Amino acid sequence: MTAELPSRPGLRFLLAHPAHLIALGFGSGLAPIAPGTAGTLWAWLAYRVLALWLAPFELGIVIAVALPLGWWACTVAARHLQLQDPGCIVWDEVVAFWLVLWLAMPTSFWGQFVAFLLFRFFDMAKPGPVRWADRRFKGLGLRGGFGIMFDDLVAAFCALLVVAAWRFIA
Repeated sequence: MTAELPSRPGLRFLLAHPAHLIALGFGSGLAPIAPGTAGTLWAWLAYRVLALWLAPFELGIVIAVALPLGWWACTVAARHLQLQDPGCIVWDEVVAFWLVLWLAMPTSFWGQFVAFLLFRFFDMAKPGPVRWADRRFKGLGLRGGFGIMFDDLVAAFCALLVVAAWRFIA
């Protein structure tokens, strides 16, 4: 007899495995509405807190470690949920937005807010290259876990291109 999966994971799923805790953004992915946005907001707050204690180089190391850790965690959580890219998995948004903030800094609160809006736009609307990346890697194994992370990294790259163009013009 196999255990039936919940229609929406909750606290029990979150705490059942370390990969779930990471993949679900330490609980931010459990938000009932817009979990990707909730995960990105959590990422913003977490980045701001980390930046109080870590130098930019050290933040870069955290991001570099968070990428393969996230690949593993997203792979495991998606496999346990038996879904290719569940909305509750938000570590992809977390790491991608950390990358945006890390590369866009230093900037004001409003600059960070614009970066947040740009990243959310590219992640949700999935124009051109983001849509391609979202469709390119599917599955419940390592390929699927990579795909969960990859399209958000492409969305981050697109947001950073707009930020760079804005800085060049301004």
